[in-house]
Amino acid sequence: MKLALFDLDHTLLDGDSDDLWFQFLAQRGAVDGVRDSAARTQFIADYRAGRLNVPAFYAFVLRPLAQYDLPTLLAWRAQFLTECVRPRISATARALIAGHRNSGHVLAIITATNRFVAEPIAAELDVPNLLATTPEYDGRRFTGRVSGIPCFREGKLQHLDAWLQRENLVPTETWCYSDSHNDLPLLESASHPVAVNPDSALAQRAAQRHWPVMRIPGNAPAELT
Repeated sequence: MKLALFDLDHTLLDGDSDDLWFQFLAQRGAVDGVRDSAARTQFIADYRAGRLNVPAFYAFVLRPLAQYDLPTLLAWRAQFLTECVRPRISATARALIAGHRNSGHVLAIITATNRFVAEPIAAELDVPNLLATTPEYDGRRFTGRVSGIPCFREGKLQHLDAWLQRENLVPTETWCYSDSHNDLPLLESASHPVAVNPDSALAQRAAQRHWPVMRIPGNAPAELT
């Protein structure tokens, strides 16, 4: 079995899905864009610098899910996919996925974005497997907390290992695509790591390790957006 793993934000998607979702909600008055923008900007800066306070970040991004009922959230999510996500998926990104699909590889998106936001994006890209941070749901509403381990940095490896064990999959080769130095633990575990529009730290590591670098037209590195 051969496996292709894709990061989502700034890799398959031109932009950060969490940030796009926040902007979408702010435009509808569902979050306070003025009050919360400073916090959001700081989280982005900390992520890029590799010093993100992970519990605080997820408490921030999952809070809107706990504030609204599921039908409202689902309606917003459908609009979000149409208005904000589809225009940011390039033909190059779709072709990259198709190439691996046509080679018979197992496909998976592995992302720090929470599953509620990432799920319809994976479906849009026709990627059947999604490894993502899971927001806790009590049967009626989201609680605003993370269920299990966040799918971030080394947590991505834990999510990957658990999924492979559940599915009884043993890859003989693994391709991994990402833009961020935060994914170095995952990239270094892959037999074919590929830096996609890499940030400066990842670009430096890719040069040191002689990893291929892929440029997806239209996708700016995260540190430039």
